[in-house]
Amino acid sequence: MPIERRRAYSRWAFSVCLVVVLVAALAPPHTIVPPTGWDKVQHAVAFAVLAMLGCGAYPERKAQVLLGLLAYGGLIELLQSFTGYRTAETLDVVADAVGLVVGWTFTRLLWRTRPVPPIPKDQP
Repeated sequence: MPIERRRAYSRWAFSVCLVVVLVAALAPPHTIVPPTGWDKVQHAVAFAVLAMLGCGAYPERKAQVLLGLLAYGGLIELLQSFTGYRTAETLDVVADAVGLVVGWTFTRLLWRTRPVPPIPKDQP
């Protein structure tokens, strides 16, 4: 598969995942349970996946992708504070940041063993 097509698929998957994470974060919870920390693991996993997809979709802009995703996590918490059924938590943004570091690290290790050629300058 040509690299341009792979990048197009990666960008599509990244965009879809951004929407899915936002919808899941703003949807009313199905049950009210005491905090167990599982919520923080979910944040870390979601943002690790977003980091891997984002770095794969925009490999020439990894720093911007990661900073944008951290801001996205903050925006999600802000939006949750406006709902009557969700609360904003600073530790959720910390869990998002941990997930970003894990995803970025995993991506670096993965591409170190299998480099991807850059897109030619005349290609979009």
